Amino acid sequence: MMLTVAWRSLMTRPIRAAVLAAGFGFGIGVMAALLGVGQVILEQAHAPALRGGGDLVIAGPFGTVSSARFLISSVFTGPDLAPRIRTASPSRTARLFLMTPAGPVAVTATAGIPSLEKSLGGEVSGVASWVDAPGDERWLHPDRGEVLRAMDRFHAVPDVNARAKSWAEWLYFNGRSRDGQLRIYLTFLVGPRAATEGMRRATVWLQLDRGGRSTNYSAETEVDAALVLARAPDLDIAGNRVRLDGLQYRITLALPGVDADIVLDAQPGRSLPPASIRGAGGWVTGYTVPVLSGAMRGTLRVGGESLTLDAAGYHDHNWGFWEGVSWQWGQVAHEDLSVVYGRVFPPADVADPARVPGFLTLLGPDGPLGFSTNVTIDDASTNRIRVQATGRELDLQLELAVDETVRTPMALTALAGGQSLNFFQLGGTFRVKGTVSGRPIDFTTRGSAETFKPQ
Repeated sequence: MMLTVAWRSLMTRPIRAAVLAAGFGFGIGVMAALLGVGQVILEQAHAPALRGGGDLVIAGPFGTVSSARFLISSVFTGPDLAPRIRTASPSRTARLFLMTPAGPVAVTATAGIPSLEKSLGGEVSGVASWVDAPGDERWLHPDRGEVLRAMDRFHAVPDVNARAKSWAEWLYFNGRSRDGQLRIYLTFLVGPRAATEGMRRATVWLQLDRGGRSTNYSAETEVDAALVLARAPDLDIAGNRVRLDGLQYRITLALPGVDADIVLDAQPGRSLPPASIRGAGGWVTGYTVPVLSGAMRGTLRVGGESLTLDAAGYHDHNWGFWEGVSWQWGQVAHEDLSVVYGRVFPPADVADPARVPGFLTLLGPDGPLGFSTNVTIDDASTNRIRVQATGRELDLQLELAVDETVRTPMALTALAGGQSLNFFQLGGTFRVKGTVSGRPIDFTTRGSAETFKPQ
């Protein structure tokens, strides 16, 4: 009935009906054409060729990829990715201004390594005049020792007067002998600015554990701030020194009561690249692990006695403002696996401590196996720590049975309200269970942990 009424209505004015039908048809055709053109434009805008070629573009969480040479030299060369990556080409985009008589003209410029960009194809593949410069070699064939040195560099004290007195940056090393009877904790720390112009306070601190008995040795001095920034991780503090030679850290100690010569070997791919956490008012803290696990060897001379060190070693690097800051941390290595976890609790006036996530990373013999920021760390007990980490293709549980405890009062890390904290360095046996990318993980071995508790 309704169709009959509609048909008779249209036929009473056939010319108007024809024009209306043609108009509708033309509108639908134009819309279809525009959608087709829009899809082509969208596909072209996302085409890798317009970004320099290749099949995949990798960016950091804020645009720039930090530690890009580490990514190229270590992650991309791992057995999982190496067969699938023909060329990795770094590039950087910046805004430049062309100054003309009519005023500045904004220009978006992209820089890259010519030979790598050309191997990916794209717009520059036929530009014969664009060739590699001498400095491009460090990207073409990244030197692992140079990458390690870049990860381990020191940082200038940020211009934040309200927090400047709590700035510190340090190299931390630890090593445990195969039988567990000898353990060293060693810190080369460069602190805030000293009263002398251009100088900073610096300390070397060694904690030596022998058969469960702990002894501390230290020395303090002032160091040239500019020299530290130019040379670190090569450091000289009160006759003690660190030298990075290729993939070896060579450490010489001359402390009152003890002197030593120690070598720590870094293993390619078994590093955690630098990362920083920032908060209100210019607050920052940073962390990197150049050596998650490596062979440590050397000789320590204590009171006329010579001790041979043949140990599993570890090295990390911390920097930042530390007033009101505490953390949880742990590290364990077994055969070809290395695990490190941690969490930083910033002061409440710079960030909500409850919203700063923890992390856990697991590395194998050829690089990263898994990473998670969904981590819970339960250290309420004084003799047991439990860690749970879940993520994409990662589910790990760690439990540390504590049998070594060293407690140090730390006034600098006092909580809001003035309550001071004790810093606990813990040793014991880790049980690690779970799966990573379908691989079962189950081992028990000794490891280390750190935490803070109110005094």
